[in-house]
Amino acid sequence: MRINKFLASTGLASRRKSEEYVKQGRITVNGKVITDLAFDVSPKDKVELDGKTLGTAEHKYIMLHKPKGYITSTSDDKGRKTVMELIPEEYAGVKPVGRLDYDTEGLLLLTNDGELANKLTSPAAEITKTYHVKIEGKISESQLAVMRAGVVIDGIRLKKCKVQITEVGDNWTKLEVKITEGKNRQIRKMFDAVGVNVSFLKRVAIENLKLGGLSRGKTRELHADEIAYLMGL
Repeated sequence: MRINKFLASTGLASRRKSEEYVKQGRITVNGKVITDLAFDVSPKDKVELDGKTLGTAEHKYIMLHKPKGYITSTSDDKGRKTVMELIPEEYAGVKPVGRLDYDTEGLLLLTNDGELANKLTSPAAEITKTYHVKIEGKISESQLAVMRAGVVIDGIRLKKCKVQITEVGDNWTKLEVKITEGKNRQIRKMFDAVGVNVSFLKRVAIENLKLGGLSRGKTRELHADEIAYLMGL
């Protein structure tokens, strides 16, 4: 395996960033500094970054139904609960792919495959995320049109998105929203921009990978066909 691909596979960084480490002379293989990007690494080789050994652990891919009240981080200096507290010990080493806001629940992927994680979170990939949203009161067609065209948040116009009403109650409305970006609190800010308050927000799918009936706070491993699907995006 080429050195840059190996480094990315350990979860260290993207291939491009890994190539920078190689060019900087920070990578050693069996004690020898490697600066050749075409260098091949075998499973028996000892690979180090700045003297720290990099593992060759088998890749793990899991889905978590993140509940509200957890931050998508491996640690928090404010003492808040993190999604890592919900991850079984056998999945040690996985990290969140992207994020879900503190007060948002739903589908969150975690893996130790750094290359796939970088691929799925790259803005250039335009991965579609689907959300179920419940708002207070009604929403008009003109408000929906503004959202679909891309609202302006913090001086930046968002990309076009898909928004459709799925159910209407006396004092609430449910909608399905599909976006290809992942800005901080984006869905809530989109509705705020048209004067609507979100009372419930849940991510139910990433492209065609669906949360399904997974219970809040629970995890499951991705199936082989699901992993292959994500690799092919």
